[in-house]
Amino acid sequence: MKEKNWAILIGTIVLAAFIIPFTFLSSVEKWYGSMLFWPILTLIVIACNAILTKDWSNEE
Repeated sequence: MKEKNWAILIGTIVLAAFIIPFTFLSSVEKWYGSMLFWPILTLIVIACNAILTKDWSNEE
C-alpha cells in the first residue's frame, strides 16, 4: 500500500509537469518560468524515489 501511495504522488507530479507549464505558466515568457518548473519537479520526484527505496535491500 505504501508503494501505491508513492506511485500516485509521483504520477500526480508528472501530470503537473505537463499541465501547469502549458496552462498557468504559459503567459510567462522568461526562461525561468516553465523551464525552471521542470527541474524543480524532477528534484522532488528524485527525492520521493530516494525516500521510497531507502529501505529496500537484498537481505532477507
